[in-house]
Amino acid sequence: MGVPLNIDFQQICLHLLNFTLLIAGLYFILYKPVKNFMKKREDEYRDMQDSADKMLEKAESAKSEYESKLAEADQEIASRKRAAAEELEQMRRKREKEAEDEAKKIVADAKEEAKAMRQQIVDGARKEITEMVEEAAEKILQSNDVSTTYDAFLDAAERSVPDGDS
Repeated sequence: MGVPLNIDFQQICLHLLNFTLLIAGLYFILYKPVKNFMKKREDEYRDMQDSADKMLEKAESAKSEYESKLAEADQEIASRKRAAAEELEQMRRKREKEAEDEAKKIVADAKEEAKAMRQQIVDGARKEITEMVEEAAEKILQSNDVSTTYDAFLDAAERSVPDGDS
């Protein structure tokens, strides 16, 4: 009996076998290497992404560390500024006290000098008065006219005493 419609099953089986061999060959020659290449490429990109994420994380931690160190440095600078200001204030107070002590010493020395000068003037005036009294006494003794001698004494006293002093 013949094959209806001219279909040869042997040819179909051979074509199916060729097609199966073609698919298997293409699978091993093209699909598997391309798939492996794509997987390697994907793994490489994933590794690069992981590496970039780790580097970003390190950079962020370094940034936060630097920011904290910067904040600490700012605090250290501020504390040193305060300490320097306090030290400067102490030095200013010390210098002010020294200046006050020096001013007190100068005033005390000036008072002492003024007192010494006053004493010298008083001693000089006493000496002059004593000399005038002695002269007047001598004149009184030498002359009998008391009223003339007394007037001369008063005139001499008026000339020796400066105006405005008591």
